[in-house]
Amino acid sequence: LCLIAVILFYTLMPMVGVKWPVLAKVTTRVFTVILVIGLLVVGITEAVIIKASFGDPKVQADYMVVLGAKVRNDGPSVSLMDRIHAAHAYMTEHPDVIAVVSGGKGADEPMTEAQCMYDELVKLGIDPARIWKEENATSTWENLNFSLDLIEENTGFRPEKIGLLSSEYHLYRASLFADACSVESIGIPAKTSRLSQRINHFMREVAGVWHYLLLGGQYE
Repeated sequence: LCLIAVILFYTLMPMVGVKWPVLAKVTTRVFTVILVIGLLVVGITEAVIIKASFGDPKVQADYMVVLGAKVRNDGPSVSLMDRIHAAHAYMTEHPDVIAVVSGGKGADEPMTEAQCMYDELVKLGIDPARIWKEENATSTWENLNFSLDLIEENTGFRPEKIGLLSSEYHLYRASLFADACSVESIGIPAKTSRLSQRINHFMREVAGVWHYLLLGGQYE
């Protein structure tokens, strides 16, 4: 839609210029400057998101927070299953890590996201004692804060560093939330298995990052 709008603008301006040449010239120049700045901002932001998407999956974390995603009536969504497999891989490679699976139950979900992740990880052979459930969070901010509260409740201390597992495109924004919660995060990426979904979410994430940077707030 944005591309169509740009094409229409540059197609229509010469027509407008026939009757109002000065207006068309000034408007075109202003629009072009804004467009170039916008493309630069999007490009730089996307580069930062892509760089963060690689994470640090080889780094050992004592505690790992796994961010939830949609649970469907027939089981985990594709995004959630991607995160479950990534959590399984990390916990297999790092046998001492405790995972906090975090996510409440939406109005259209059959169970909490945490319970779904717990069930699937146990099916994959992870010791249930290594999986702690945080079942109240409804946003990334709550995922982190409630998970840190749960770790503190179970251990007596609040960690200064955690592993943070989410879809790769979401890791940069999730790290901003972690910074806001005063905790250092080790990014653990869950690769999005569907290419079309990966492309769409990487593009959409630019808007999510700037929404947070400009408006802040406790949202997903």
